[in-house]
Amino acid sequence: MSRARSRLRASLRLAAAFPRGVTTGVTGAREFSARPAPQEPGMEYQDAVRTLNTLQTNASYLEQVKRQRGDPQAQLEAMKLFLARSGLQVEDLDQLNIIHVTGTKGKGSTCAFTERILRSYGLKTGFFSSPHLVQVRERIRINGQPISPEHFTKYFWRLYHRLEETKDSSSCVSMPAYFRFLTLMAFHVFLQEKVDLAVMEVGIGGAYDCTNIVRKPVVCGVSALGMDHTSLLGDTMEKIAWQKGGIFKRGVPAFTVPQPDGPLAVLRERAEQVSCPLYLCPPLDALEDGAPPLTLGLEGEHQRSNAALALQLARCWLQRKDRHGIGELRVSRPSLLCQLPLAPVFQPTAPMRHGLRDTEWPGRTQMLCRGPLTWYLDGAHTCSSVQACVRWFRQALQRRKGGPEVRVLLFNSTGDRDPAALLKLLQPCQFDYAVFCPNLTEVSSVGNADQQNFMVTLDQVLLRCLEHQQHWSRLQEAAAGPDLWSAPSPEAGGPASLLLAPRLPHPRGASSLVFSCISHALQWISQGRDPVLQTPSPPRDLLSHPVASSGASVLREAAAVHVLVTGSLHLVGGVLKLLDPSLSQ
Repeated sequence: MSRARSRLRASLRLAAAFPRGVTTGVTGAREFSARPAPQEPGMEYQDAVRTLNTLQTNASYLEQVKRQRGDPQAQLEAMKLFLARSGLQVEDLDQLNIIHVTGTKGKGSTCAFTERILRSYGLKTGFFSSPHLVQVRERIRINGQPISPEHFTKYFWRLYHRLEETKDSSSCVSMPAYFRFLTLMAFHVFLQEKVDLAVMEVGIGGAYDCTNIVRKPVVCGVSALGMDHTSLLGDTMEKIAWQKGGIFKRGVPAFTVPQPDGPLAVLRERAEQVSCPLYLCPPLDALEDGAPPLTLGLEGEHQRSNAALALQLARCWLQRKDRHGIGELRVSRPSLLCQLPLAPVFQPTAPMRHGLRDTEWPGRTQMLCRGPLTWYLDGAHTCSSVQACVRWFRQALQRRKGGPEVRVLLFNSTGDRDPAALLKLLQPCQFDYAVFCPNLTEVSSVGNADQQNFMVTLDQVLLRCLEHQQHWSRLQEAAAGPDLWSAPSPEAGGPASLLLAPRLPHPRGASSLVFSCISHALQWISQGRDPVLQTPSPPRDLLSHPVASSGASVLREAAAVHVLVTGSLHLVGGVLKLLDPSLSQ
């Protein structure tokens, strides 16, 4: 790591390697302070969030679980103790009529569809999800809306003080970690607000996730499986399926979408072990047969699988709770995979149709059209989800042809994911520019507690962005051939690893830049042409690099600029914070 840091510091001294605006704030104090800021009038919500942040970020929670996974069952027992200290017993959670959903891809979208369908029936819904995009209160929703800052503050301090009062001096951990605390808080909010049901999205995995203290959900769901969090869940699809199947409960119906044979067999075995009836969802086409096509509020062909799962979850919940209007059954068909019985084929009701149509889930296959700029936002961060993102993006471009256009990729990747593999999948989009930046809205996040991350330094996140740029450059070199590209010498502007510049014209050049924060990246990409984007005055030397300068001219003159933001939901959240100021209110 010391060699990597030396390389980073050396690269930062080469000002021509990328705009000096990129490195603003790198030198000096490099750690993000975790100490709560002094209380100011009207800042009670921010005080609550700052205190929450001291309980560790999700990244820290991941590392903690990795160290202690020799006895993961102990983590669930610890969660039950925290629940008891907060004043609740596991039995109390039965009142929430929970729909518990896990999966690798699409579990959040599935939850969003499910919640909106059931809200269309006039039910009062709770919805717990992660991560948040702009404000942490997005994770706990009532009737589709994040709880208000006032409610978040009230429930946060009520739970925090209760846990403080009940801490045991003999215990080394008096407070639950960040995600655990929010899970506990969601349970309290939903019970106090007397919701009719709660849709609970699993955080990571399933078997040992802290949401899995729920003992009697009404129904469970497993969305599409893929490779993610492999250091924690296992390095094969079968191992990951074992973790996901850990949410199955005796006698509680569960539904899944088509999966590869190996993982599907594991899910079936997990269900059989606990006498859980597991069903395979028929495709959405089967439910549309002989009826008008269903309209989905979320774009992308892959959302049809999520919608099909959501319809089954919602219908099963309504059926088990003796609600009317669950949809007329059609003739059921045997499962084509012969591993699981097929879930009912039925005609979606009007509330189901309205719910699917009206579903909103920001940051997932989301488009924002702003004059000549179109922003495509998708938090895809696994190989399979990036493939789906690429299909959606290319299909959207086909519908929006006309005039000279520029395509820009804004990318970041975190955790144990393979950025080279993700970037390779993005190559078919033929970007003119690739832009890399950390998941920091501004270089300093002191005034924005919702997006603070205490577990990394600016050096570390910038080094990762430089590595992403290197991966991209190598991919472009391989695609273009060795004779088409040359890199500037150190005397001319820095090592080849930092910026690859085209020597000869190329139909889709591989020019790339690294910026120190999202704000600087958006300033360069938008060139003042987004009527909503309001950012501070850019550093005077933001265009000091030749690629940044020439690219600015291209971006200003283009008839259309298409910007795909992907690789990280946290990156998408930071972009949304700047593109849609109303989300911060």
